[in-house]
Amino acid sequence: ESFMLAISLAVAAIPEGLPAMVTVVLSIGVQRMARQGAIVRRLPAVETLGCASVICSDKTGTLTQNKMTVTRLEPATGVSEGRLLQYAALCCNAEVQTNGRKKATLSGDPTETAIIDAAARHKILVMEDRKKYPRMRETPFDSSRKRMSVVCRLPEGLAMIVKGAPDILLARCSMDEHTRRGALATNEQMANRALRVLAVAYKPVAQAQTTGEEHLTFLGLIGMNDPPRKEARAAVKICRHAGIIPIMITGDHAATANAIAREIGITDGTRSALTGATLDKMNEEALKEQLRDCRVFARVTPEHKMRIVKALRAMGHVVAMTGDGVNDAPALKAADIGCAMGSGTEVAKGAADMILTDDNFATIVHATEAGRGIYDNIKKSVHFLISSNIGEIVAVFFASILGLPTPLLPIQLLWVNVVTDSAPAIALGMEPTEPNIMRQAPKPVNQNFFDKTLALHMAMEGTLMGAVTLLAFVLGRRMLGFGGDDLPLGRTMAFSVLSFVEVLHANNKRSARSLLAIGPFSNKQMNFANVVCCGLQVLVVAFVPLCEIFGTVPLNGLQWLTTAALALVPTAAMEIEKLGTALHARRAYRLRRG
Repeated sequence: ESFMLAISLAVAAIPEGLPAMVTVVLSIGVQRMARQGAIVRRLPAVETLGCASVICSDKTGTLTQNKMTVTRLEPATGVSEGRLLQYAALCCNAEVQTNGRKKATLSGDPTETAIIDAAARHKILVMEDRKKYPRMRETPFDSSRKRMSVVCRLPEGLAMIVKGAPDILLARCSMDEHTRRGALATNEQMANRALRVLAVAYKPVAQAQTTGEEHLTFLGLIGMNDPPRKEARAAVKICRHAGIIPIMITGDHAATANAIAREIGITDGTRSALTGATLDKMNEEALKEQLRDCRVFARVTPEHKMRIVKALRAMGHVVAMTGDGVNDAPALKAADIGCAMGSGTEVAKGAADMILTDDNFATIVHATEAGRGIYDNIKKSVHFLISSNIGEIVAVFFASILGLPTPLLPIQLLWVNVVTDSAPAIALGMEPTEPNIMRQAPKPVNQNFFDKTLALHMAMEGTLMGAVTLLAFVLGRRMLGFGGDDLPLGRTMAFSVLSFVEVLHANNKRSARSLLAIGPFSNKQMNFANVVCCGLQVLVVAFVPLCEIFGTVPLNGLQWLTTAALALVPTAAMEIEKLGTALHARRAYRLRRG
């Protein structure tokens, strides 16, 4: 008897379905996220994503549509718009592609395709110009240099053409101070209208190998409009409700970044962007102080991104960071959640925890919501499994304390843990996300999974389930049998009550709201689990060959009715407790509103 008691307690204490449940729920959640455009490369990242308190996002293509259109040209004195666009187009790598009779299309960087498109509207034959004026050398764009240069053979000889950030390029042009200030003022004015501005300059060179990008002749400014994504403003609003801080980090001009940030709600315009040059002058403590209210960073390099991530993490934030270039890989690795763009480099994708196939900021927010939902569902499933195991332990242990035989055989407990617990636990993990989950503050990353409130609820629920199981054992053994001490009947009733009460308990754990509020049949997977588990339990009790294996006996109508009534007691008690909590919360809300 002691040996059987020890085995029963051992089986009751171990939730056999827990590891499988967690893996299955995470896998299903990751599949759902992939369908929404967020491919998770590491399963543990799902929980971390649900805890994110800061999302650091690039501007171009993530918060904006990355559909550039040249809307304003400001040629230098004596330079025509056509010449400005021709030289800019020669310093582009975008290609015009034709496919049979279909209209020609542009491929390449959106900034360069916008320039080529504008040149075409000005009747400039870019492809023909490239053949007439062959490129002899190229120095590609770099995030730290913020410019690109090429050497082409023009009719007047070799010339270096440079395009890049106006504030960088104008400092390298030969011009009087008045003209320089005028160009910078025009650049500022265009940037304040949310235009992305490029400067174009050139100089004659003696040989193709010339690398010096100084003493340039200024040709003009090109302003491009890149409208915000339609869904970006709504996504930023969701972030604010969810206690998540959205931060824009871009290489663009500060005025452009400020204008876009105001338009989508990242900032109210009271605080201007912090530039990379200013960051270079700050120590770590000063940076942390700025991060308390600064939401826009402009003219930054990948090294600045790394500093921002480290400072935010040192402040206790859980940081999600976007990136697409090779140089972004260290910052993606340093962040709690690295989000690489689907259009980015393989190096960035390899360093990231998640890949955004559509390069969309809203997808990060939706993935964060999904991460919170997955974490919440796993917590519900763990709550269900452990409280159920506590119920089993209570039934077996207190029967021993009271001097009663073991109410549940080891094989019966194993059946409950593996069959009638596992399917409802997995169905719980597929529960739809709670509607208010993005109106709650993110969970602190160091918060204990089993807090005091959760532990108390599990203990109380488990005790109640164990008590009705033990009551079923006593009733079946002494009162509902055919006279005398009917141990098999008592065990059968205890076994059935425990199985049914745990199936009902899984339904109860679907939400903190009552079953009537969420709809008792709204989870199809749970409905399937209910039918399968209850059907298998009835079969184990009613089918004689299985009765011999599990030590059960068939029940009559009164015994089934008693079993059903006892199984409903814990669920009814928990639903009443939910109703009381809801009424108390509503009363407190009315008092706060006065």
